[in-house]
Amino acid sequence: MPKLKSKILVVDDNAGIRSALKILLPMRFAEVELIASPKVLMETMRTFKPDVVLLDMNFETDINTGNEGLFWLSELKRDFPEVEVVLFTAYADIALAVEGMKRGAFDFVVKPWDNAKLLATLEEACKKHRKVGGKEVSGQPAPTMRWGESEAMQQLRAMVEKVAPTDATVLITGENGTGKDVLANEIHRLSNRATKPMVGVDIGAITDTLFESEMFGHVKGAFTDAHADHIGKFEQANGTTLFLDEIGNVPMAQQAKLLRVIQNRNITKVGDMKSIPIDIRLICATNMDLATMVKEGRFREDLFYRINTVTLHLPPLRERPDEIVTLAELFVKQYAEKYHRKAQGLSDEALSLLQRCRWSGNIRELQGCIEKAVIYSETEQVRAADLQLRASELMDEAGPKTQSQTLESAEEQVIRNAMKTYNGNLTLVAKALKISRPTLYRRLKEYGI
Repeated sequence: MPKLKSKILVVDDNAGIRSALKILLPMRFAEVELIASPKVLMETMRTFKPDVVLLDMNFETDINTGNEGLFWLSELKRDFPEVEVVLFTAYADIALAVEGMKRGAFDFVVKPWDNAKLLATLEEACKKHRKVGGKEVSGQPAPTMRWGESEAMQQLRAMVEKVAPTDATVLITGENGTGKDVLANEIHRLSNRATKPMVGVDIGAITDTLFESEMFGHVKGAFTDAHADHIGKFEQANGTTLFLDEIGNVPMAQQAKLLRVIQNRNITKVGDMKSIPIDIRLICATNMDLATMVKEGRFREDLFYRINTVTLHLPPLRERPDEIVTLAELFVKQYAEKYHRKAQGLSDEALSLLQRCRWSGNIRELQGCIEKAVIYSETEQVRAADLQLRASELMDEAGPKTQSQTLESAEEQVIRNAMKTYNGNLTLVAKALKISRPTLYRRLKEYGI
């Protein structure tokens, strides 16, 4: 079999492994470079210019967490997005390798490795690198709205088809993970502004101090770190749709400023006096009860009425059971293609298990479950065991949770309870749990809350 005209860079601190790969890899690849430490990785990337990097997950002998591998993966994807990265990991670190694939790694190979599988994985990575022509593949297509057959979803569809062609401000309500962002994309797709991409903002991810700068922009010198002019989200969305997700998390101190911009349709950048007119179509979304928040003085009444000209409610997945199988099969195909896996469908046992799950995190939780299952699966059908669902997640579970409950699930339940107690207010939840808002936000994403 002829050699591929490809360049492979190996980063591994184990001399024995490097020696073995120094013999194996040149049999199939034109050029192979091996380094023992990631400290010279970025310099080697610039000089050697590899097509694929085989990156070990651990380099510190006393710290075997795999986090160093994830760090260097992020560095590689930031500075060399066109280069494919294959992670080299011990069996115990497979979960971290899965996380690595979510962050952009092409695939992972478990030590001790099978020569044929290692070569095949590197070859596939080289083919992908050639396919994209050494250029970054940017911009993913917006997810498609799946309506299902339930009466509630069909009524929602009829409303969307009426509202979308107008410029009416829309408020989308529903639990986390129900697909509010997907619905916003669908409204934009059917609107008269669809020729330009929608601009989305996750309000929960913006700190209070950066709110004005991120939303309205700033001029150079406006504050200590303002080294250049910055265009805010409102100005970016000029002529198109602006989607404000988690609108209930806007701090009270900022709500008046947001209301003024929505009313007047013009912005003033931080540090500037000039007013800039904007032409946007506004869509907001929340999992909170804004009407109750208004009564409790936690959300401005005038802002509430400004953003809910039309209110659309997305039912939770448990009220749309006909969609579970359809969505699961869609996600299997999507992630099998993304992660180069054999999976083409789900076994009968897996489908039965999916339909028994309570899906507290809705579509987002289902999607995450299938993504991990596809990565772990080694057959053409995803099996029930690949789903890794806990008994506590099944609807037919009876009685209180036992002591075998994992620490992870206990933390998840504590956060869910706090979110319910404080009606989804992230500031109050973070304060009650004694963690920072960014930490809370990461946990919410992780657990699909």
